[in-house]
Amino acid sequence: MSGELPVESFYDLSRPTDVAVSPDGQTVAFTVAESDPDEDERVASLYVVPTDGSREPHRLTRLPGASSPTWSPDGSRLAFVAARDEDVSRRVGRQDDDSADEDEGEADASAESDGDDGGDGEDEADGDDDSDESTAGPNGDEPKPQVWCFDLELGGDATQLTSLDEGVSEFDWSPDGDRLVVSSRDPTEEEQEYLEQRKDGGPIETERLQHKVNGVGWTDEVTTYLFVVDLDTGETERLDEATAAGPMSDASGLQPAWGPNDRIAYVTSDADEPDDTFVTDLFLIDPDGSNVEKVTAGDRFLGGPKWSPDGTQVAFVSGEAENWYAPSEIHVADLDTDELRSLSESLDRTVAMGAGPQWASDEELYTLVADEGKSRLVRLTPDADAPKRVFEAQGDYRAIQALDVGGDHAGFVVSDPNEGWDIYGLSLDDIDATDEAEAESFKRLSALNTEITDEYGMPQTKRVTFESDGWEVEGIVYAPADFDFDDPDPLPTVVAIHGGPMSYDEPEFRFEHPAFTSRGYLVFRPNYRGGTSYGREFAEELRGQWGTVEVDDIVAGVEDLADRGWTDPDRVFGHGFSYGGIAQGYLVTQTDLLTAAVPEHGIYDLGSDYGTGDSRLWTEHEFGTPWENPDTIDAASAITDAGNIDTPLLVMAGGQDWRCPPTQSEQLYTAAKSQGVDAKLVVYPDEHHAVSNPERATHRLEQILDWYERHDPAVEVEE
Repeated sequence: MSGELPVESFYDLSRPTDVAVSPDGQTVAFTVAESDPDEDERVASLYVVPTDGSREPHRLTRLPGASSPTWSPDGSRLAFVAARDEDVSRRVGRQDDDSADEDEGEADASAESDGDDGGDGEDEADGDDDSDESTAGPNGDEPKPQVWCFDLELGGDATQLTSLDEGVSEFDWSPDGDRLVVSSRDPTEEEQEYLEQRKDGGPIETERLQHKVNGVGWTDEVTTYLFVVDLDTGETERLDEATAAGPMSDASGLQPAWGPNDRIAYVTSDADEPDDTFVTDLFLIDPDGSNVEKVTAGDRFLGGPKWSPDGTQVAFVSGEAENWYAPSEIHVADLDTDELRSLSESLDRTVAMGAGPQWASDEELYTLVADEGKSRLVRLTPDADAPKRVFEAQGDYRAIQALDVGGDHAGFVVSDPNEGWDIYGLSLDDIDATDEAEAESFKRLSALNTEITDEYGMPQTKRVTFESDGWEVEGIVYAPADFDFDDPDPLPTVVAIHGGPMSYDEPEFRFEHPAFTSRGYLVFRPNYRGGTSYGREFAEELRGQWGTVEVDDIVAGVEDLADRGWTDPDRVFGHGFSYGGIAQGYLVTQTDLLTAAVPEHGIYDLGSDYGTGDSRLWTEHEFGTPWENPDTIDAASAITDAGNIDTPLLVMAGGQDWRCPPTQSEQLYTAAKSQGVDAKLVVYPDEHHAVSNPERATHRLEQILDWYERHDPAVEVEE
C-alpha cells in the first residue's frame, strides 16, 4: 500500500448512481459518474451487467451523459435520458423502411457483445462539430435532454425516441412498450420571449412565491406537463390536466408511472397557492388526458409512485408536510377498495433518502429504511402485516445506497469503506440470509474503484456509542489502517458533521475518509439528536431549537473518544456541509471544542436567510416568520453569538447555492474577521448546494487539509 492518498485521485473516482434490474431479473443496468479532466466535469455513462456475475460490466454509452435507465416491459429495450446531438435519422426525415438500420445493428450483434457497439459513431458525435444541424435545441442551442433507447435484441447505437423543444426531465414506458409518458416544460409564446431575453441577460421577472430552487435557479411561470409519445408515429399529445405544481416541483417533477391497467399515476399539488405548501397528492389519468382522479387525502407530501404488477395498487413514499423530523413511510392506495394505508408506520423508521417502494409481487414489496445508522432492507406486505427487516447478510459495515427489484432479483448500489462504490445483485430467494455464506447469490458485479482502494490504505471502521444527556448516541469512526484501537496513540481528529439535520451517517466509502486517515487523522461522524434512523423521538429532540442538543452530542462524542485515548483533545478539527456547516456555527460560538473549523454551505442567520433561498417553508414550519417569532429565530442563529468566536474559520460557499445562500457564509466570515479571528472565505461561483466540478472538489479538499495543518499546534508551519 502507498502512503497518503493524493487529492488528485479524485479524478479517478467512479460512482454508480441509478440502478435498474431487467423485468426477467437477469441484467442490471446502471449509470456511473466519472471525471472528464479535459472538460473538468463529472459525466455519466450507462452500463449493463448480468445479475449472476458471469460477465464483467459492459459499457453501452461513450457519449457523455446518461440518467434514469428504464427497461421496456418486455425487457428488450433500455431507455435513458441524455442531452445528445440529434439522431441523424431525425435530421434527414423519417424513413418507412428501417431495414438499413437493422442491418447495421445486426452487424454489431447485441448490446452485450464484447465489441464497442456504435462506438465509432458516438466518438464522431462527440467531436467539435457545432453546426446548427447537429443540435437538438429549438433555436440552435445546446442539445436538450431527450429519451434515447438501446434495442438489446438488434444491437447498434441508441436511437432517439423524443424530440420535445424543452427536452424531457422524466419518463416511463406504457404497458405494451409502444408509447412513453414524459414530463416536459411547454412555454407559451410570451413565456418563450421572456426566456430568450433572460438568456440574453435581460431582467428576472417573477410572481412566483417560490422564486428560487437550488440546482434550478430563479424560477419562472412556465408549466411542466405530461406528454404521451407514440413511438411508431412520433405523435406527441399533451395531457393538459397533468401539470407540475408546488415549491419544489421544478426539481421533483411529476414522477409519472404508467400502470398495467393503462392508467398513469403522477404527483402534484392542486392547492390554491401551491408554492405555499409541501402538500402533494397522487393523481391518476388516462393516456388520452381524460378521467383524472385524485387518490390521496391532501395533507401529506408524496413521492415515487410504483404500481403493483396487477395494476390494482399504487405504493408511494409519504411524510408529514410540516414536520420533516417525523419518519416518512411507505403507503399503498388500493384502487379496488379506495383504501389508503401505511405499511411501515410501526417501524418508527424513515424511508432512506432516495429510496421508494419496489414491488416483487402483488403480495410483497421492499424498500430501504434508515435504521440505527444503517440503510437496510425491509419487506412489506399490502395486507399490512408487520414489516420485517431482512438481509442481515448486509452486515453492519457497508451501506446500501440504491435498490431496484426486477423479476426474482434485486440490484443494489453498495458503498463499502474499503472497496468503494459498486453494483451488487441478489436473488430474492436469499433475501432472508443472515450471513454472506448463506447468501450464495449475493454477487459483487463491478470493481469500479480498485485503482484507489487497492493502491492506498483504506481506513479501519468502527461503530461507537456514548452517553449524552441520558441518551445513547452513536457515531462512526474511521481510523488509519495501522491504528491500534486497544493501545492507541491519540490522533488529531476530524469531526465530520452530516447535513439535514434529518439525515444520518453509516459506514460507507467517501473519498474524504482515506484522504484524512492516510494523513494520520481520525475521522468521527456523530449521529447527533435531530438526525434520523433512531426513531421519531430522537429526531424531534432538535425540532425548533437548533444549536442545543446536537451541540451537546457532538461535544460528548469527542470527549468520549478522548477518554478512550483515540483523540488528542488539543487537535480537533471540524468540517461539514449544509447542517454540518450550521452546526459548526454553533460549536464555535458556544464551545472551544474545535481547534479549527471549516463550516461549508451553511446558514448562520435565520432571519436574513428568510426569502433569499428556497428554504422559506421549512423555516416557517419549524420556527415561524422573523416578524412573528424573532426571539426564536435569533436563538437558533449562530450569528447572534458571533462575539464569542475565537476559532480559526475557513468558511466555504457555493455562489449559486439557493439552499444555503452564499451571503450567509459571508456574514459568518465577516463577523469572525472583523474581530481579528484568523478567517478565510472561499466561494465557488458556479456551484450549487454541493461542489461537483472535479477541479473545485480537489481544490476544496486541499484548502481543508491546508487549513488544518496551518492551525495544528503539533505542526510547525514554515513562515
